[in-house]
Amino acid sequence: MAHAPFGSQGSQTADSYEASTVRPYAVTGGRVRSSMSDLPLEALVEVMPGAVSSFGLTPEKRAILQHAAHTYVSIAELSALLKLPLGVVRILVADMQEEGHITVHTSAPVNVHTGHGSNHSGLSLSVLESVLNGISAL
Repeated sequence: MAHAPFGSQGSQTADSYEASTVRPYAVTGGRVRSSMSDLPLEALVEVMPGAVSSFGLTPEKRAILQHAAHTYVSIAELSALLKLPLGVVRILVADMQEEGHITVHTSAPVNVHTGHGSNHSGLSLSVLESVLNGISAL
């Protein structure tokens, strides 16, 4: 039984196989980080109105716009759909957000003030104790 070359699939043509072997660093222009490349996996991507008809975008950025055009898509889902490493997708999404093509929705962590350390706004220890007492009373 003859085996296909490593990484190739039998139904692919030579052109599609060659196009799928683009190195991740080529997609990001050699960058491994961007200003917001630490986006969480569950961050949701929303396409801005008119962004789908944008010109001059790379194939990867156009694919992100197509996948997120009708619904919110997480960064992890985009990574799987595009078959690109998560770090590459994070950089592309961060770039597209800076360019104004998309909006990224993340969940902000709740700041809890326990009375120790600095005086940040957030939930106080007394509120947390009240919640715990209420749950215990159930």
